[in-house]
Amino acid sequence: MLEAQLKFVQCLGGTGLHRMAYWEWSYLGVEAAPPTLVCVHGLSRQGRDFDVLARSMRDRYRVICPDVVGRGRSDWLGAPVGYQIPAYVADMVSLIARLDVEQVDWVGTSMGGLIGMGLAALPGSPVRKLVLNDVGPTIRFEALQRIGGYLGLPIRFDSVEQGAAYLLSISQGFGPHTVEQWAALSAPMFKPDGDQLKLHYDPKIALPFAAVTPELAAAGEAALWRAYEALRCPTLLLRGADSDLLSSETAQAMTQRGPHARLHELPGVGHAPTLVQPDQIAIVREFLSEP
Repeated sequence: MLEAQLKFVQCLGGTGLHRMAYWEWSYLGVEAAPPTLVCVHGLSRQGRDFDVLARSMRDRYRVICPDVVGRGRSDWLGAPVGYQIPAYVADMVSLIARLDVEQVDWVGTSMGGLIGMGLAALPGSPVRKLVLNDVGPTIRFEALQRIGGYLGLPIRFDSVEQGAAYLLSISQGFGPHTVEQWAALSAPMFKPDGDQLKLHYDPKIALPFAAVTPELAAAGEAALWRAYEALRCPTLLLRGADSDLLSSETAQAMTQRGPHARLHELPGVGHAPTLVQPDQIAIVREFLSEP
């Protein structure tokens, strides 16, 4: 199997059942029971963000890349209150049960890192190793405001190329990419809407996000630090050196607290590294391959 297979798992939320899509990249190695790597995307992205990383890791892993509910091929929720980290963690518990594995390694970009942190902090967690991609317990409120400025806007596009140009305009923090790399990252981000295209996600994911005030952010920060302090698995922290979401001070604190994360800063990149560049993939591979 050369490309990913699209599969679904039924999950239980606060208002009933919903389907979560996931992309499975089959293992190409020789082990009878290969380890499983779960890769989870950022707030407004989807599981195909990890195509390049998955292809590079399937010599060692069965690679699973979910579309978090409300994104990609997953269902949209009737009640937007379900678009929150604790509910996403519950969905991932259902996914891991479907995969029928006792342990997983985890790569999480931004929101996907917070989901991984929440799962890894639970007693008896299945997370063996954790990669946090440009995210930590303290998130700069200015970055939340920047993201909130475009999240959920009812924008339509006449072509994939026009949509890709728009995504590039709001994604400068992703760092430099070739035309081919950006086209591959952008193509799965759209779905048909009549004779036009729209973004793949439910615009209502913006509602809980927009409700965050500085006071709520401070309370959330305290809860996230408690979760981080509870981590017992080896943790790699990637930080875009120009990130406006994860400060250098927070990253340094994460090397001294909780699991004492190993920190790699990536020059010329902000929020968030896309993990399609060979040097970024090499850092992740090295960490995950260590005993």
